[in-house]
Amino acid sequence: MRLTMVGTGYVGLVSGTCFAEFGIDVTCVDKIEDKITRLKKGEIPIFEPGLEDLVAKQVKAGRLHFTTDLADSVKNADAVFIAVGTPPRESDGHADLKYVHAAAKEIAELAEGYTVVVTKSTVPVGTAREVEAIIAKHKKPDAIIDVCSNPEFLREGAAVNDFMRPDRVVIGTDSDRAAAVLKEVYRPLYINETPMVITTPETSEIIKYAANAFLATKITFINEIANLCEASGANVQHVAKAIGLDGRIGSKFLHAGPGYGGSCFPKDTLALTQTGQLLNAPQTIVEAVVEANKNRQIQMAERVIAACGGSVKGMKIGVLGVAFKPNTDDVRDAPALTIIPLLQEAGAHVIAHDPEAQEEADKHLKNVTWVENPYDVSSDADAVVIVTEWNEYRGLNMAKIADQMKVKRLVDMRNIYKPDLMRELGFHYVSIGRPDVDAQDQTQGGLKKVS
Repeated sequence: MRLTMVGTGYVGLVSGTCFAEFGIDVTCVDKIEDKITRLKKGEIPIFEPGLEDLVAKQVKAGRLHFTTDLADSVKNADAVFIAVGTPPRESDGHADLKYVHAAAKEIAELAEGYTVVVTKSTVPVGTAREVEAIIAKHKKPDAIIDVCSNPEFLREGAAVNDFMRPDRVVIGTDSDRAAAVLKEVYRPLYINETPMVITTPETSEIIKYAANAFLATKITFINEIANLCEASGANVQHVAKAIGLDGRIGSKFLHAGPGYGGSCFPKDTLALTQTGQLLNAPQTIVEAVVEANKNRQIQMAERVIAACGGSVKGMKIGVLGVAFKPNTDDVRDAPALTIIPLLQEAGAHVIAHDPEAQEEADKHLKNVTWVENPYDVSSDADAVVIVTEWNEYRGLNMAKIADQMKVKRLVDMRNIYKPDLMRELGFHYVSIGRPDVDAQDQTQGGLKKVS
């Protein structure tokens, strides 16, 4: 079996490489010559744990190829996956499908015999039908082409494992023949009894958006519960643990913090609300989630300012972490991209560190001083802010950081340190949704009041 992956971005590169790991011959195609040249040299354009070694392994095995030539790869392919970008339109936030449509047209003009065209990109409901119409208009007379929807469910930082051990595979098509091809593509997972949902293209497309919107809602929900905990003296971590033990709810995505970011949740929640409005089926819960998350990131900047006595003018603020989550260099819609500019507008000088995302963040942020050592953000600082919960930040020598600071202020937006320990080190410590006490300070009847 031969597959072609159109697009070598995050989804295309990870998916293509993992399909090759399944034993399939895969050609990844991209129009950006520099990207293909780098990939042929073994240079991976994204940071994703395990991906570089897996690419090298599959290239050496002769199963993974990179090219800018779409023609030969499409003619020889049993299935062609469209994995190009679908960025939000500036005008209304709806997913921009121009790259998907362009890819569909080119594939249709090149395909011969029977070919399955698969939309792997995250696309609004109805896109598969649009792709079908484009292909019907431009395909060769003797070509037979079926269209499938096959959404990805990859978490940045854990994408390889997510692909190889997914919770489910979703295939949306009206064609039994196309479904059989996709089942063969995913045969290693099918043998391992991975659940496969075979449904219509429309249902498949909505599944992707609904899943991400639900997870974004969980994040936003626990952030609002954190506000309630702060106002009442309760502990959001205990609330999250208790409700997460309910099998109907589950523990994942119940970690209070500065709000969600990244390449999926902001874009997909916004696209879902736009689709709802277009189809006269308003997604009012998701609309509220989008608005609440935007406000959340602004509130986090305000929290830093409040921790500094109501003004950061002339202050030096150290920031630990700018990626939207650990184990990625992705800063798209990261909370730090809202928080840092607001602190700068308030008069602060920001010095920042991130293990992987500094180069990407520097394209979006101005007048930030970047350092290579996380301890350097605390040198003569008026406050240190933890925005991303990289593992290396969990084991910092906080006594050393305290000694280096001008004023011992720590705003921990990820709750990775214990309040009593930070207090012992002399920090004015601010966390999310927790009282300034730990479990040993609590009584069975409730939380002690701390003045």
